[in-house]
Amino acid sequence: MTASRRGLDLLTVGETMAALRATGPIRLGSAMTLSAAGAESTVAIGVARLGHRAGWVGRIGDDETGELILRTLRAEGVDVAHARVDPGGRPTGLMLREHRIGSLIRVTYHRAGSAGSALEAGDVLPALEDGARVLHLTGITPALSASAAEAVPAAARRARELGVTVSLDVNYRSRLWAPERAREVLLPLAGLADVLIASSDELHLVSPDPALGEGEATAAILARGTREVILTRGADGASVTTADGTVSAPARTVPVVDVVGAGDAFVAGYLSALLDDLPTEQRLHRATATAAFSVATPGDWEGLPTRADLALLDAPSGTTVR
Repeated sequence: MTASRRGLDLLTVGETMAALRATGPIRLGSAMTLSAAGAESTVAIGVARLGHRAGWVGRIGDDETGELILRTLRAEGVDVAHARVDPGGRPTGLMLREHRIGSLIRVTYHRAGSAGSALEAGDVLPALEDGARVLHLTGITPALSASAAEAVPAAARRARELGVTVSLDVNYRSRLWAPERAREVLLPLAGLADVLIASSDELHLVSPDPALGEGEATAAILARGTREVILTRGADGASVTTADGTVSAPARTVPVVDVVGAGDAFVAGYLSALLDDLPTEQRLHRATATAAFSVATPGDWEGLPTRADLALLDAPSGTTVR
């Protein structure tokens, strides 16, 4: 990849919420911890920890939880120069997480009418003018509101005009919109993506023909101009398909503590390796490593590795680093 004129290596756009994490059922008054959470900001944190210049654009409320989000991102080295306090008095969104049984986690969102859902194109486009190598978007943000649904493709179009690589993680959330509406919005958005990330059961939402099988759908997406199609399969690993063929990698084997945020960790690792101009096999290697760190620790982003941490997964089991 060529270097940008100036500015960031990675710019992400989306909603970051206050996250209350309960150790047990919320109805029983289980103890909670407070943090920040959001798919796009998790990617920004992951990329920043791996040594790149990452930024986040979004709206937060003029409230204490909004300040928590900004302080958290700043502390993680994420640029928030273009983050905006909502002028309409909307509050910062809230996410509730509770452990139910075993490793099963239930997540509830309170984001209707939130500051983040009021995102507009005018919030994002100035950040692109400052320069970035990659713009990372998800299918979550356009599901939040009509203005957000306009802002995301506007950002992608402007990025393409500026020669910025566009990354799109489909990240379909059934509680936010029906699949028919999601496909209506995401199909043209995917056509603007240089790098497309999807789980195998999301591919039909961005395939020119939703009835196509995985191989045919991937080929059709590449034919539209997308350079790389990354399919994630959870515990079964992931694959990357380009015009040169398909490369696959298994998931890394670690004790699973918390799977929330694993997909975003994978994306952070992959985009970090893309920024480092690594070949496909090494991009997947780093992506599966960052995902492994994520699932092996509690929280969405807290367990994300630094560049120095990456080699730890390759050490023999039982190794003590002294």
